[in-house]
Amino acid sequence: MRISQLSAASGVPIPTIKYYLREGLLPQGEQTAATRAEYDEAHLRRLRLIRALLEVGRVPVATIAKIIAAVEDEDMPVHTMLGTAHYALASPAEPSPGDAEHVRARERVEALIAGLGWDVKPEAPTRDELAEILVRLDQLGMPATDERLRDYADVTMRLVSEYDMALIPFHGPRETAVETLVIGTVLYGKAFDVLRRLAQESESARILGT
Repeated sequence: MRISQLSAASGVPIPTIKYYLREGLLPQGEQTAATRAEYDEAHLRRLRLIRALLEVGRVPVATIAKIIAAVEDEDMPVHTMLGTAHYALASPAEPSPGDAEHVRARERVEALIAGLGWDVKPEAPTRDELAEILVRLDQLGMPATDERLRDYADVTMRLVSEYDMALIPFHGPRETAVETLVIGTVLYGKAFDVLRRLAQESESARILGT
């Protein structure tokens, strides 16, 4: 397909596609003439991945380039590739690891992960991300107890993560696996939050009366 057809199929404007080509985010098409190139389904999959990362995940272009490199590295295990995308979705807020409150919260996070038997890399930014949330909860006078965190993670998150992982086509195109992870993590995460608020309203009505 020509670049105009690729644009129509992907919903990405031609100038944007040309920018992705210049930045190396999108592989060059097959040159058929001095000013013409042909593109295929692989280009369309890549554009869908970029859009998912950029528009749904709000991932910066520089970080997308790192994820693309992981996708293109066929020697990289799928688990590592997905982890690269997962870490890119972590909150950009900078933690204060030297702060005493953060240190204590991080210790709680480490104990939680170890107690659950979860296999999470030591450098995972989600460790600091959760620690910062615990610090904020303490500061607001609504601390999350270790027992509550453990119950919430062990029951709710285990079921949600199993459902999420079941949606990912691990043996299909690598772009599709990352795209599914990003969209599922972000949008299903938002759906989970909305469902929780709906359930809270219903529970409030049950307890307090309508």
